[in-house]
Amino acid sequence: MTMIYISRHSEPISFNLLNYIDEEKQQYENERLVLSENGERIAKKLSECEEMQKIDVVFSSHYIRAISTAKYVAERNNLKININKQFGERIHGVDKWDNLPSDFGEKQFNDWDYKLENGESLNEVSKRMYNGLIDVLEKYSGKNILIVSHGMAFTCLLSMFCELNFNNGPNRLPGLYFNDKLIFDGKWSYCKTFKLEFDSNNKLINIENIKFD
Repeated sequence: MTMIYISRHSEPISFNLLNYIDEEKQQYENERLVLSENGERIAKKLSECEEMQKIDVVFSSHYIRAISTAKYVAERNNLKININKQFGERIHGVDKWDNLPSDFGEKQFNDWDYKLENGESLNEVSKRMYNGLIDVLEKYSGKNILIVSHGMAFTCLLSMFCELNFNNGPNRLPGLYFNDKLIFDGKWSYCKTFKLEFDSNNKLINIENIKFD
């Protein structure tokens, strides 16, 4: 069996605390957000849970807040953090958040091929995340692996295995069902973690919500 733990990054500082002297594009700003003081505490608490004491390999997206979350588990297990851009958050394709269309959330879930000129569609994110996961499964079969990434990116990844339920409305992430069982209500709290169990053929056989708080 191969155990993949997927964990959303911890709480970052607010954009409102930042004042860039040079004009920066939204994507670059987003990638460089560090954790807040509370975010550091949450990430440390994740690393202290029983499941995180037996991690063999750690992966993170290239976003600073994801790396800063993964560092606690990596240090506790004396591991290096493997940085993989395939596990990055969905790229919106705007220079500033204010330029995001007001109906963006509704459109993206109604049409998974919808995207802005310089952004990614949900289908593109799904394929990117899935390909990254398969690479990890093939290289580290039989290991316990942590991947720290982002809420929307993980929703797209899980959509490759789960049924999506949009009853929560267009402005919220959809609930996810695996084998007709609700495994996620769509609310990505910080460091929200799931354990994905794969058999020797890399088939997903179970998803478990990991509680650590």
